[in-house]
Order: sequence, then structure tokens, then C-alpha cells
Amino acid sequence: MWDYSDKVKEHFFNPKNAGAVVDANATGEVGSISCGDALRLTLKVDDESEIILEAGFQTFGCGSAIASSSVLTEIIKGMTLDEALQVTNQDIADHLEGLPPEKMHCSVMGREALQAAIANYRGEEWRDDHEEGALICKCFAIDAVMIEEMVWANKLRTVEDVTNFTKAGGGCAACHEDIEAILEKVLAEKGEKFDAAAAPVKKPVETVAAVKTPLTSVQRIKKIEEVLESLRPALMADGGDAELVEVIGNTAYVNMTGACNGCSMAAMTIAGIQQRLMEVMGEFIKVVPASEMKKLVNIEMA
Repeated sequence: MWDYSDKVKEHFFNPKNAGAVVDANATGEVGSISCGDALRLTLKVDDESEIILEAGFQTFGCGSAIASSSVLTEIIKGMTLDEALQVTNQDIADHLEGLPPEKMHCSVMGREALQAAIANYRGEEWRDDHEEGALICKCFAIDAVMIEEMVWANKLRTVEDVTNFTKAGGGCAACHEDIEAILEKVLAEKGEKFDAAAAPVKKPVETVAAVKTPLTSVQRIKKIEEVLESLRPALMADGGDAELVEVIGNTAYVNMTGACNGCSMAAMTIAGIQQRLMEVMGEFIKVVPASEMKKLVNIEMA
């Protein structure tokens, strides 16, 4: 598991400004549940001074995503919009007393949601999909423009750095050579040289092929059960539990039982289970309450 700071834990277990702002006049949405992370940021801005009076967030993601969103809303309250635009993803990480390198992409998502919300308030169009950029990482839909921007802004030097900040390259690894080419290009523009030797050691061809080979249904179910079993002691310590009901494609349907059933933190628990599954399985998998499967069956039968 990741080594989180006390600040990250504080903002995860007691998030500030969770929920949508009433009478918000600015909204920014980034990410998507299908990619594992999504954030909706709402602001109430004073029309005369352009000062952010209130900020709230709704997120689907891991503990770092929740903590990053929480601390972001605290940072920007009281700022003017122009001041808020100067907030960087590194500022978010610094206020949390650091994030694990593998979770820096959560701070990037917060920064982009803020940019999107401010653009929304000003009636401007903001895109996070960089339509002009070539798609580099198909696993997480990350393009060249975003990778270049992160390399410049955060002084990234290795493929591993890029993966930590953007998720690109964190799936099948087929895009690692393209990421290296971008690193070489950007570093050359900065008058620096890309050192391939400093990059993470590439996986052998056999390993990459194994990762790219989809798990069978039996293998997928077995791995999900193993992860749930490893998380069960923590859930049961709080009087709850989670049981696997069905697996359809890359979607796992689970029943939250005991104290977890109906708990206000159930959505966060499910997000944590999903994050852990993706880390262990090396592929995207969506975790959904079993009640949603029942709704789907009812719709199909109607």
C-alpha cells in the first residue's frame, strides 16, 4: 500500500467541502468513471470581485483523489479567479505534505477541474481532451499534448515520471517508446538530453505480452476474490464486509454488507476497492454495487 502523509489521511477521512455548492455559478468536470477517476468541482464566485466564495467537490477515485480535491477547495476559497489560475498541481501536493509519486496524477486532475470551472464561469470553452494531440496511451486515453505539458511543467525525465503524473504507460506498456520520444523531444527543446538509461527498465517482451493478454473469466474472478479477501480484515474491523456477486466483462458487482451497507462512505470504499483491483490486476476494472446489476436486469426484461 502507499505511504500517505498525515495530511492526506486527514483530508481523506474528513474531507472538506464535499458535495456540490448550492447556487454555484461555475462548474468544472474532468476525467471519467470509465477511466477510474472523475472530479466535479463547483464554485460560487462573486460577480463583482471575481473572488471564490465557496468551493465544493464530488469525486470518484482513490484516497489521493479525494484528498487532492478536498485540499484544493480549501486553497482556492478567498482567492480571485486569476489568483486561483496560478495554483499548480505541485501546490496541491505540497499542501498535502506530499503525495506518493504514483498518485501525482490526482493533483493534476484537481488543477484541470479548477481550470475548467473558471473557463465555465467566464463563458469560455475548455477542453481536457487536447483534440489536436495524437493519442499516445490507449489504456487511459492520454495524448501527446498532455504529456508534453506535464513534462514541461513538472520537469519530468523518465517514463515512470510520466506515468505517475498522467497514468500514461501504466497499462499495457505498449506506449513506452512513444513516451520516450516525447521526453527526448521536450528535453531537447529545453537544451537537455534524454537519458534512456535513467528511464525504468523496460519489461521483457514476454512480460509485456503477458500483460496485454486479457485475463480469462476464471482468472479475473479468482484475482478479485483474492483482493477482496486481503481487504476483508479492514472492512470487518469497522463491522462491514464486501462480497463478490458477479463479474461481467470488466465490471465487478459487489454487495456491501454489515456496517458498509448504507454507510455514507460506501462509495469511497467501493472506489478504494476498485483502485486496489486495478493496481493488482494491471487492467481497468469497474466496481459497481450489486443493486445496479438488478436495475440493469429489470430494464432488459421490461
